[in-house]
Amino acid sequence: MKRVRKAVFPVAGLGTRFLPATKSIPKEMLTVVDRPVIQYVVDEAREAGIEHFIFVTGRNKAVIEDHFDLQFELYDTLEQRGKTGQLEYLKKLQPGPGQTSFTRQQVPLGLGHAVWCARDLVGDEPFAVLLPDMIMQSDKSCLKGMVDLYNHTGNNIIAVQECDPAEAHKYGIVGKGRPVETGFEITGMVEKPKPGTAPSNLYINGRYILQPEIFDVLASQETGAGNEIQLTDAMLKLVREQPFFGYHYRGSTYDCGSPEGFVEANIAFSLAHAEMRANVLAMLERQIANLEPARPKAAE
Repeated sequence: MKRVRKAVFPVAGLGTRFLPATKSIPKEMLTVVDRPVIQYVVDEAREAGIEHFIFVTGRNKAVIEDHFDLQFELYDTLEQRGKTGQLEYLKKLQPGPGQTSFTRQQVPLGLGHAVWCARDLVGDEPFAVLLPDMIMQSDKSCLKGMVDLYNHTGNNIIAVQECDPAEAHKYGIVGKGRPVETGFEITGMVEKPKPGTAPSNLYINGRYILQPEIFDVLASQETGAGNEIQLTDAMLKLVREQPFFGYHYRGSTYDCGSPEGFVEANIAFSLAHAEMRANVLAMLERQIANLEPARPKAAE
């Protein structure tokens, strides 16, 4: 059984929900407390033992490549000023030579197409996919738990967590079969099921470990919802030929692709920061005390 050594990060999205900020800054480079969103996701992959980080980019995303490159001038300045703590921290986050690869998704044809664009860099081995909008907060990283489950089963793994059953129609939902280690066998997948028809309340939270055969499926995959090539549609075909297992993630997930989720992530991670917690709590209390009733939106 081949190890999971590579991870794909689809970072070609336009970030239209954050305009005008994302006119010049990729949404993945917006900061949560002290790090860009993409750094949290890469750190999660590194904790899980990933050795090769593959970014599927688009136009105006060069700053992501720069972020993960060596910055000699900055390192030299920090060293000259004696800021050894900051320097060592940055070096710790720095991927090694040859550990990052970048490829382009020239046309925005969906998540499935973005994953397919990484096929030659992944090759014939299992790989992880991490959606960069979703950042996790837990003692053990979500992908680390998935890799552990993969090492037990040797098959495709999808991370899931619980949602309010009344909200299940908003997500991709999996059917739950026999238990296996820290997960279970997936009996089916439904994208945004009609209210009251969901097979469970376990939704797909943006982390996957897939076998390379998914590329053959994606190569001939027709467009689906939004006139895009959907990864879920390809997995629905592959599940007929290969087992899929669900990893039940127990931590917190923040959708930084939405302004509300982005704000929540900043609050959650700042409260988890030992040096910031007290000041942030006091700030939140002041804001709540001074909160005025929401005003109705003016008619256009």
